[in-house]
Amino acid sequence: MILDAENTFSEEQAITVDAISENVIDLGANPTLRDMGNGDNAFLVVLVTEEFDSAADAGTLQVKLLSDSTANLTTSPTTHLDTGLLAQGVLLAGAKLFAIRLPVERTYERYLGLDFDNETAAFTAGKITAFLARDLQAWTAYPGETGS
Repeated sequence: MILDAENTFSEEQAITVDAISENVIDLGANPTLRDMGNGDNAFLVVLVTEEFDSAADAGTLQVKLLSDSTANLTTSPTTHLDTGLLAQGVLLAGAKLFAIRLPVERTYERYLGLDFDNETAAFTAGKITAFLARDLQAWTAYPGETGS
């Protein structure tokens, strides 16, 4: 998997309150709507790089891939992917929240970014790295059988 700084949304971004990704990708002014998922594969990868913590371990997080006509992603954002509510117990260092191909739809607006929604209790710790990639590193080593 090759990473590209221009396609990185967040790098070790602390998520303790509601936020959008540190970087928002400008897809260009024309056409007004574009199809990001067609042609070459494009995958969204969202990783937890520091374990999340909150008072009474009650925090939940929702991550959405949004596009909008403005860079602050607040005018009339279109949601393309959504994790749903994630309990703090799954927000462990090394967890992969998303590793999914972008949907094939002609609804992507000019600016593309992530929305991190802290739904329950405020987090006191927790970091995310998120980016677009052309392929996934999905290889898994499985233990071999020990002979008898």
